[in-house]
Amino acid sequence: MFYDEPVPKRGHALQVANGIKRIVANNPSKMTYHGTNSYIVETTGGALVVDPGPAEDLVHFEAIIENIGKNPVGILVTHHHSDHFGSAPLLREKTGMPVYVSRAFPDDAFEPDGLLEDGQIVAGLTVLYTPGHASDHICFARSDGVLFTGDHVMSWNSSIVNPPDGNMRAYCDQLQRLIERNDKTYLPGHGPFLNNPKPYVSRLLTNRMRREAEILAHISKSEYSLKEIAAAVYKKSDPFIAQAAERNAVAHLQKLHSEGHVTEQDGLWRAKT
Repeated sequence: MFYDEPVPKRGHALQVANGIKRIVANNPSKMTYHGTNSYIVETTGGALVVDPGPAEDLVHFEAIIENIGKNPVGILVTHHHSDHFGSAPLLREKTGMPVYVSRAFPDDAFEPDGLLEDGQIVAGLTVLYTPGHASDHICFARSDGVLFTGDHVMSWNSSIVNPPDGNMRAYCDQLQRLIERNDKTYLPGHGPFLNNPKPYVSRLLTNRMRREAEILAHISKSEYSLKEIAAAVYKKSDPFIAQAAERNAVAHLQKLHSEGHVTEQDGLWRAKT
């Protein structure tokens, strides 16, 4: 159900929608695909940067500088993870652009210029507070149906939900919120753009609920540790991917616990009878 694309040209801005250019950072990994997407968005007042990317990629940084024009108006950050936010302080220092983050932004070491709340409009984009992947995660909606989804919905893979900052119950609630919207195109934090996104998001949510049902069925037979549950349900052989699956598993277990479906004692989980 996922989508792939060729390795993009680094330091190159490609137009992906009306008035929107994409630049892909050179930070490929098993968690970031080809790298983090930064977007340059033309507005009536000047250019916006959505997710300026990691601090260590100077080629990417210079490509952003080259494409923002003479009167850039601001930097928008979907969430605090370093591959999205890392170069924001330097970009602000270099250009004078203000940095806008979620009101839930957890980094006390950085003082943003503006805190954004659900429903607020900034430079023509509407803020959607979408916690789950991260406690401060926000998406940005343009009136023509374009939605910048950060890591909440990605086209190349599903998102990891890693407690304690990640929350599976909130994540699933916000997937449902997007299903109820009528956005036409998603521009994610990693991977290619996604047209007609509603069926895709519905499948993402269905898959999460299927996985949750598998976890619940497994622990209805006996009590198991987190590692035992993740190994039995996810069956991942790659150690790195297995660790990510374990974090998703604990997020599902915490969701089930908050809903009164499971109990945990001394690190062992069991379904309530």
